[in-house]
Amino acid sequence: MDFAFVSGNPALDLAGTVRSRRDEPVDALAAPADLERWVAACEGLPGRPTADFATFESALSLREALYRLALDRVLDRPFDPGGLEIVNEAAAGPVPTIKLSDAGLEMSGDLNAALSQVARSGIAMLADPHACLKECGRARCTRIYLDRSRGARRTWCGMDECGNRVKAAAYRARRRASAEGALRP
Repeated sequence: MDFAFVSGNPALDLAGTVRSRRDEPVDALAAPADLERWVAACEGLPGRPTADFATFESALSLREALYRLALDRVLDRPFDPGGLEIVNEAAAGPVPTIKLSDAGLEMSGDLNAALSQVARSGIAMLADPHACLKECGRARCTRIYLDRSRGARRTWCGMDECGNRVKAAAYRARRRASAEGALRP
């Protein structure tokens, strides 16, 4: 399964690894190897850390806590205390090591450092009173994203995955309605 990094923040992208949460959830992180691939693909995290089962379980717990807190923010309700505890604990973990070279920024660290970085990123975003968080406007999508668009008018988590589907469905509906209208006497 491919990962979509469209949420505008690594914490939201991690939470978005479960799709269609309300209908038929699809989990992109079914095994530790999936988490390793996600971390390797996520910009701003250490290279290729390995995941044991305990760290994998911690990552899933962090993911669900981040999703609950982001949803709390979207719905303008108090943060879930259990979610706060999990995210704050993860953020207190080891931090990745960064190094500047002629090739640019180099980051290294184990999976706990990567998860700590994700938690810290989530905390900074959730604490920002100006961060505009929204849930995707496509009916079956439950991805939460950071809307940085001009006037905060973004509707979908991503154009490729959801925006095109919504626009194509609307086009088909208009074509159907037009065809039905043409058939009426």
